[in-house]
Amino acid sequence: MTSTDHVANGHNKPSGSSARQLAAASIGNAAEWYDWYAYSFLAVYIADQVFPKSASNSLVPLLSTFAVFAVGFFMRPVGGLLMGAVADRHGRRAALTATILLMGAGSLLVALTPTYHAVGVLAPIVLVVARLVQGLSVGGEFAASTTFLVESAGPGRRGLFSSFQYISTTIGQLIASGVAALLVFLLTNDRMNEWGWRVPFLIGALISLVGLWIRRGAHETRPAEQRGGARPGLFEALRRHPRGSLLICGITTGGTIAYYTWTTYLPTFAQVNADFDKGDALVVSTISLAFFALLQPLGGMLSDRIGRKPLLLFFAIGFAALVVPLLDSVTDAFVSLLLVQCAGMVLLTGYTSVAAAVNAEIFPARVRAAGIGFPYSLTVALFGGTAPYVGTWFKEAGHAGGFAWYVAGLCLVSACFYLVLPETAKRPLKG
Repeated sequence: MTSTDHVANGHNKPSGSSARQLAAASIGNAAEWYDWYAYSFLAVYIADQVFPKSASNSLVPLLSTFAVFAVGFFMRPVGGLLMGAVADRHGRRAALTATILLMGAGSLLVALTPTYHAVGVLAPIVLVVARLVQGLSVGGEFAASTTFLVESAGPGRRGLFSSFQYISTTIGQLIASGVAALLVFLLTNDRMNEWGWRVPFLIGALISLVGLWIRRGAHETRPAEQRGGARPGLFEALRRHPRGSLLICGITTGGTIAYYTWTTYLPTFAQVNADFDKGDALVVSTISLAFFALLQPLGGMLSDRIGRKPLLLFFAIGFAALVVPLLDSVTDAFVSLLLVQCAGMVLLTGYTSVAAAVNAEIFPARVRAAGIGFPYSLTVALFGGTAPYVGTWFKEAGHAGGFAWYVAGLCLVSACFYLVLPETAKRPLKG
């Protein structure tokens, strides 16, 4: 039996260096979330050039809406299913190569998107296509990199390796924030509108090329005995492992609403509900994200010692009990938001640091990537991606406090799943 076979079953380290395996899995996550947040930070400049309010064609605002929603709510589950199937049929490296090429292509296409003034309605169509490509890669990247990360870990290290999923995600966010802020600081508003907004996406394409080079040197973790046999069907994981698919949904529901609330919506919540300064909110968000990244390996290593369930229950019960008082305590004071955001990050780490390991430990290797990718991405689309909209809806309906109870309720739903989840930290991965 080769060293790669041992890896897939959790019995040994990969034949390549652990650092190379971690870098290969993490670079795509970092690139993906760099692109995602770069688009968010620079959306106002993109909108002026691609979706101008003065456009006479009625398709323009429609395409603007489609560009925002299509990626988050449609292409992620599709990407999770398709790229997960590629990983299960052709190997994890093949899927990792495909997702990072999609990332680079989508980022480059955004950078080269013509203006509405130059080509008319073709401009928003090009941008929509670019975002659809990126959305496909988002769902596929999680499925492939999660599987690859956990299968690359040696015995007693799956939790630690799992934590790099969110370390790399956070790094991508921080780099995007830094690049956007630096460009806004260095360039005039006219230059930002003219060409500055394109620079981060060119950088994203370059990051993808670096990631492609790193991934080419990574070692395959798919079990060798499965490489020449019958390939799994596209929906085999759903058909043969419905309980596992349901578990993924239940595990993810509370985690994704809490994650998007605390990392994406909380600064907006503070601005809308406590008149918090916008600039200070971005500073608080940056500090808390850096703190969050530092917590991840600690949570992963702790789970390797005491198990996954204690951390998951710490997250779910803690968040359900504290999210209402935490959000109620947000004021317009800098320290107030910082303490609330960091406290939430501590609780959230109970989920994020072990999510990849827990998901991978549910399915056998034959359908692991597709088994994770589709139900996870679908749940994120339903509950995570909609968090800002639901929060805004509660505010507009005159019940701003209702959003916290909504988050608490979903965390309790996940807590029920965590209670019945078998403890898998000390077990070998299913072959």
